[in-house]
Amino acid sequence: MVERWTAERRLAHTRSLLLDAAEAVFAEKGFTAATLDDIAHTAGYTKGAIYKHFSTKEDLFLAVSDRYWRRYFDTFAELLSAVREVGPRELDEIAQRWRLLGSDRGAEQAALGHEFTLYLLRNPEVRERVAAKRLEVVEALAEFIVEGLGRIGGTLLIAPLTFAHVLIATCDSVVLGSQLNDTDLYRPTLEMYLSVIKLP
Repeated sequence: MVERWTAERRLAHTRSLLLDAAEAVFAEKGFTAATLDDIAHTAGYTKGAIYKHFSTKEDLFLAVSDRYWRRYFDTFAELLSAVREVGPRELDEIAQRWRLLGSDRGAEQAALGHEFTLYLLRNPEVRERVAAKRLEVVEALAEFIVEGLGRIGGTLLIAPLTFAHVLIATCDSVVLGSQLNDTDLYRPTLEMYLSVIKLP
């Protein structure tokens, strides 16, 4: 029997394709140079399809960012779910997984977050317009972290929102710094993160 597509499922499928296309175009051209026409063409839709889901290019970028962070930490949640203690061997394994994720993502993709930050600094009216959505992304990440740590009996020693802000501010910098300077920053940064996490 062929499964029927509901209107909701069709919308979700279109949104996912638009996010895939946006992620690819932003990575190739950068945030500023990428256009909604480029993204719509890559996804196989018209620009009108984008506006059914996202009101601006900034909103689309933030949705791509939100999805990225959820995928990123899903990987770590899976790895940490098997951890009962964190010693040198476990830290090495987690750092290696992060290193591979950073390598797969690439410096260009990591640089996107910095480009968007610079864009917002130069355009305060845009920064104010998307402030609520940016906070929504941080809050979703903070909630995700608390839930993930709760599954393994861990707790944060600082406010979850603060930790989420720190992660967003530093993760791409670690990828870029490690690749550009040929210096492995993953393990020492991971140790700094763990300094504010209490594990059982």
